[in-house]
Amino acid sequence: MGNAMASKAEKSTARLQSISPQFVVPDVITAAEYYRDVLGFQILGYFYEPPVYSIVRRDAVEIHLGKADANADAAAAPNTPQREDSIDAYIWVDDVEALFEELKSRNAKIVEPPTIREYHCYEMVVEDKFGFRLAFGMDVSRQT
Repeated sequence: MGNAMASKAEKSTARLQSISPQFVVPDVITAAEYYRDVLGFQILGYFYEPPVYSIVRRDAVEIHLGKADANADAAAAPNTPQREDSIDAYIWVDDVEALFEELKSRNAKIVEPPTIREYHCYEMVVEDKFGFRLAFGMDVSRQT
């Protein structure tokens, strides 16, 4: 049975290409404008009136923003209340230092400035308007 599953997996032609996290927020417009104005994303659009969903993109990275239900216990649901020092999305970049300078100049909330980690990533952590944490990192294992 194990071999049959391996053979089926080897024959698969479907490839995963990217992932787009969905953050539940109390105000879609405020969230999207923050991603645009502070984090340098482009707003791809709003859905429904009043907007209950938006997609923002920067380069190849998309983040979906969905409005919290009116009866939801929490207006936003980042991971940090559930796990200290957690993040909500990890985004690979080609120049952490340049991004750090850009985001700092836009007054982004930098939770952790660029740091080399024991797992050979140079990364920083930013928190958005509603508490979602984004880590931006690059592999530096070949640079040591």
